This record gives sequence, structure tokens and C-alpha cells, in this order.
Amino acid sequence: MIKYSILFILLLLNSTQDDRLKKQFITKQGQVTFFSYTTVENIQASNNTVYSIVDVETNEIAVSILMKAFEFKKSLMQSHFNESYIESDLHPKATFTGKIIDYDKNFDGIQTRIIKGDFTMRGISKSVEIKAQISKIDNNITISGETQLMVEDYKINIPPILRPNIADNIKVSFNLIHSLNEK
Repeated sequence: MIKYSILFILLLLNSTQDDRLKKQFITKQGQVTFFSYTTVENIQASNNTVYSIVDVETNEIAVSILMKAFEFKKSLMQSHFNESYIESDLHPKATFTGKIIDYDKNFDGIQTRIIKGDFTMRGISKSVEIKAQISKIDNNITISGETQLMVEDYKINIPPILRPNIADNIKVSFNLIHSLNEK
């Protein structure tokens, strides 16, 4: 009898874990880009290896961005970004953790929702609200949108000589296509 009870508990625990995973959607190839207009030369980069997970039961989302994975058209810009501005060796990742407000997991189609949470870059966390388009088609959830980040909020040091050439805010766009977590 004890043997069957243990087997039943193990099966129950396993099915509970399976149910939890069926409510999680992940991507390891999300895209984040940023753009800054300058009078001299626009600054633009993209990162196509962004990790994100969404739990549709709790409406929570987490995003992890490896800073060295941003690619620029000019290698000198990429070098300055990683070494001088972001200091990627000291601050290798930026993260976002938050919650999608009023998301309806049963609705197939596009929903416009606010995502509230904390964005952390260079060890500094700031509360943000982001308006996002969320679409659910088949077993994929796509979350896309854009926001503005202030350079001074994250204490990014810009040399005085370059200051007039770099905007105070940076437009950040994202497109995260999540698939059902099958693990």
C-alpha cells in the first residue's frame, strides 16, 4: 500500500509540474533594438538572442538581455558601447521583470496591454510602464512594442565633447515570439 501511495504522489507531483510548464512560454531568440538620433550619426544596434519567459497563469514576464550581443554597423561603435558606456564586463546583462496588466490568456488575437515592471541596466533598476501589442496565435505568444529610456537614469557616462552628439533618451523596440515551454 505504501508503495502505491508513493507512486501516486510522484505522479501527482510530475503532473503538477507539467501543468505549470504548459502555462509558460519562452523564447531564446527575441529581438531588442535601440535607436538614438544624433546630428552627426545615428546610433542603432540590434540583439537577436534575447531570452524571455511568460507565465500566462500569473501574467508575469521576465526578460534577460546580454549586452555584448548587441550588434552595430560599425565595430568602433560596438566597442565604445561595451567598453565605455555600458561597461559590459561589469554589467553583462540588462533585465526586465514585470506583469502584464489585464491580459486575457483565453483570447486568440491581438491585445494592447500595459506591462508594468522593473528594468535593470548597469545595476540600476527603474520602474517602467510599457504599452505592448500581445498576440496569441496557435501555441505562440508574441509581445512587441517600444519604450524610451533616459540615458541619465542609468548613469551612462558620456564624455562632454560627445554629449551634444548623443540624445538624452534612447528608443528601445522589442519583438519577443514565445513558444509553449515543452520541457
